[in-house]
Formats: sequence, C-alpha cells, structure tokens
Amino acid sequence: MTFDTIVWGPSHGPGAAETTRRRAEGEPRLTKPITAELGGVSPIIIVPGEWTAADLAYHAEHVATMRLQNSGHNCIAGQVVLVSSDWPQRDAFLEALEKAYAAAPQRPVWYPGSAAKLEAAASVHSTAQWFADGTRAIIEVGPGDDATAIEQTEYFAPVLGIVEVAGLGQEFLDAAVAHANDRLVGTLGANVLIDPATEHSLGEDFERTLADLRYGTIAINAWTAFGFLQPALTWGGFPGATLDDVGSGLGVVHNALLLDRVERSVVRGPFRPFPRSSGAIGRPGVFSVLPKPPWFVTSRTGAVVSEGFTRFQMTHDWIGLGRTLLQAFRA
Repeated sequence: MTFDTIVWGPSHGPGAAETTRRRAEGEPRLTKPITAELGGVSPIIIVPGEWTAADLAYHAEHVATMRLQNSGHNCIAGQVVLVSSDWPQRDAFLEALEKAYAAAPQRPVWYPGSAAKLEAAASVHSTAQWFADGTRAIIEVGPGDDATAIEQTEYFAPVLGIVEVAGLGQEFLDAAVAHANDRLVGTLGANVLIDPATEHSLGEDFERTLADLRYGTIAINAWTAFGFLQPALTWGGFPGATLDDVGSGLGVVHNALLLDRVERSVVRGPFRPFPRSSGAIGRPGVFSVLPKPPWFVTSRTGAVVSEGFTRFQMTHDWIGLGRTLLQAFRA
C-alpha cells in the first residue's frame, strides 16, 4: 500500500479517482526511479526423507523460529510449510512442529495491525490451532480446502500455514516448487529443508529444480534471513516486478561486490547441529560446530551472541570472538 501510494497516489479518499485514472493510463505520479523491498508469503519446503527423531525435533524448532522470530514481524518470516502428503513421517513431523511452536517463549505481538491480522486469520480458518494465550496460530489446510487466505495474505504476525503437496523425492520437489511459484504471493525468499542422503540421491536434479524457484533468496537447510545478513549477497525480490505489479519489490540492496543483473542469492546451512554434524567435518555449509544455533527462538544466549558477532565484525577482536563462541555453546 505504501509503495502504491508513493508511485500512483492514494487509493482512498481525495485523490483516489485520479489514482485510478493514472493506473488505467499507465502514468505513475512518481517519475523518478524507485526501488523497494516489500515482503511476501515465504514457503518452507520440507523435502521428504528418512529423518531421525532428533532431526524431526531440530527442524520443527527451526521452522518455528522462521515464523516466531520477532513475533513474526519480519518481511522474511516463513509462513507456509509445504509438506508431502505421502511422506511416512509427515504426522511425526507435524506433531514435533506443533510441540515446538507451542513451547517457544511467549513474546508480545506488537506490530501495528497485528491484532487485526490474527482476528482475520481466526475468522477465515475456524480449525486453526491457537497457542500462547491465543497469540500464535497453526493453520493446517486439509486436502481440497481453500488455501487462498494463507497463501495470498502476508500476515506479518505469528500465523503459520501447513499445505500438503503429493509425491516423494523429485516428484514432490517439482510439485512443491511449482506450488510456491504459482500460488504463494511474493518472491522474496524460499526455504528448503532436505537431509543429506536425499539430496545426494537427487543429484544434479536437485540443483536444477532449485533454479526453477523464482525467489530472490533461497536458503537450503537454513533460514533466508541469513541471506539478508550477508552484505556480499543481494537482497530483494526475484527480477520481473513492475510498477503496476510490484510483488516483493524492485531492485536489490547489499550486493557489496557490486555484481550486475543478479537473479538470486543462495545460502546453505547444516542439516544437523553438533555433534550430529561431525560426519560432515571439512564440508563448508554442512558441518556445524554449534549444538544449537543461537538464533533459534529457544536459545538462552541469543542476545549476547548476536551482540558479540556484531562487535567482531567491527573490531575483529579474536579473543572477544572466542568468548562469544563459548556463549553460543551455552545456547
């Protein structure tokens, strides 16, 4: 709404008729170039595989973090979990997700308009499960049910949708990518969680399928917020937006290397934390030294670790970094 008001004019009250005319005739009120980052509904694609109980619990907490960090008031918060209806571990994963979502520390829902968004979710989805004194919801869209509201509304609040897609392996991945591209509003970021054995079995087809994801940032076994945190990477919607159909925005920010015409940035993280990641020692992006990521919403030391890493970027004080890492191990 803010972008449209700046570019075209107000959509209500005095001046609305002039705005309608400008849109119809393709004459924006703003004549200077403009860039914008506008969010969207970000998918979390759960690629089916053979996960251990620890894997299920870890990534349930991972998904809960993607939605609940800052109470969901994030342009890049994950909103729709795409899970296979044919995955034998589907029920176990959703049970772990519900448990993690309910157990996460309660934080105030403070962003202007969030209360109205939660009320709207409650009115549209009568079967939603509510947690934390009614301040966060999980909406599981059943087979044949209308998923339009959860897929076309960026709630910017603690509302997490679960949508089923049929298939296993490459069939599921192809269907999930098509679903995210065609049904979810926005193109800012997409998250993909996949175990190493399944990724290996898919081979180069996995990479080719990811290339079909029309999102400005893709995170594999990580959260797309880490694309935002890396100044060398680009951050913005997928190319193709226009003033009249702006989607997740125009242009990119960051891009410290000043690369031209970047289509997207991709970040990778470890599927398992330490010590279960020990088998991946020496493999960048796969091995982790942390037993629990300090950015998880359940981390006990998240604030002090975040401050420590920020200070290291300014000072390059290695002794200070060592103290920060010790705090990270206490997460």
